[in-house]
Amino acid sequence: MITSTKKKKLISKYKIHDKDTGSPEVQCAILTTKIKDLTKHLKKHAKDHVSRVGLLKLVGKRRGLLKYLEKEDEKRYKKLIKKLGIKK
Repeated sequence: MITSTKKKKLISKYKIHDKDTGSPEVQCAILTTKIKDLTKHLKKHAKDHVSRVGLLKLVGKRRGLLKYLEKEDEKRYKKLIKKLGIKK
């Protein structure tokens, strides 16, 4: 579970402008943090299939946002991929 303080730090790190909370960069950063937390949880609790389904939904949502960003602005996409440490 991502805390509000951690979420605020992510928003301030990945925002494009001052009032930015919903850009693809911010959303992908938040989703990546949630994915990492769920992955860690699933390593410990391998039989938790409900969490595994949730993880797959988050990965699909992030993939869609990244695909959108790649189509709209490839420079921002490559910069975000490098910053988050995600493989294509």
